[in-house]
Amino acid sequence: MRLFVAVRPPDPVNAELAAATAALRSLPGSGALRWAARDSWHFTLAFMAEVPGETLPDLTARLTRAAHRTPPFALALRGGGHFGDRVLWAGVTGEVAALRHLAGRADAAARKAGVTREEPRPYHPHLTLARGHGATDLRPYAEALAPFAGTPWTVAELILVRSTLPKSGVPGERPRHETVGRWPLGGGARVPDAAG
Repeated sequence: MRLFVAVRPPDPVNAELAAATAALRSLPGSGALRWAARDSWHFTLAFMAEVPGETLPDLTARLTRAAHRTPPFALALRGGGHFGDRVLWAGVTGEVAALRHLAGRADAAARKAGVTREEPRPYHPHLTLARGHGATDLRPYAEALAPFAGTPWTVAELILVRSTLPKSGVPGERPRHETVGRWPLGGGARVPDAAG
């Protein structure tokens, strides 16, 4: 099964972002983008392409420990950017060092549980809003999103999500996401931010 570990903004925060992104859909070329559904918005911490069922108990035990060792922390959505002409995303501010630390713990949990991982790359926290196929310049979308500043919220849980790819072949169909585990963040030591 395809799994990923994530944190999700709460509904009121997503509502703010939805209002900010509504105007983006009127920009030239927006119809060629595949927009992520609001109920699927999340920050991926660790992606696991295929996880054998027998690995799941060890993985969930390790994610339980990772969540318990991480205290809740504050984030806020802010601005946006793009990865070339492929991905348009919303950015994040606040205790980003704590988010990165939790991503490292989630990645370590997967690795120690024996989950085969993709080539490691630096963690870049982002919330995917839309995907392109290289035909649409995403810079105007990122520029339009630049002034956005959302209300801060407290990240209080870690989730494990199963992603089921579409099989129908219907154009525009998206993966289905199902939460298969959730763990409250606990009382571990706080991660110092960039200021110390």
